[in-house]
Amino acid sequence: MHYQTASWGNYVAASRNNGMVGVGVDPLERIERLASENAVVIFSISSCCMCHAIKRLFCGMGVNPAVHELDEDPLGKDLERALIRLLGTSSVVPVVFIGGKLIGTMDRVMACHINGTLVPLLKEAGALWL
Repeated sequence: MHYQTASWGNYVAASRNNGMVGVGVDPLERIERLASENAVVIFSISSCCMCHAIKRLFCGMGVNPAVHELDEDPLGKDLERALIRLLGTSSVVPVVFIGGKLIGTMDRVMACHINGTLVPLLKEAGALWL
């Protein structure tokens, strides 16, 4: 679990009890519910360097994303398979939702950041105030 890291900022990690909340629920429905609970939601794997980079990007911008570490969730494999179906790709993490809407994986988030559309999305979702 990661709650606060002095070197690069904060983010909110999903609690381990969240893992059992979705028992018996369709994984896509669970993803939709989790994605709508916070302004920015990242589905991640704790050992993934790209996931670490995307978390650093958001924290560096002053955003406090909710992070769901799939490898720490008892139902993480089901969520990962659902994300693969949702994205239509085999490379699934990190997956970012802003304002409950699927933004995509690292390449899509970085494209939004580079072309200047990421900050307006974050402001619209209430993740950034300035």
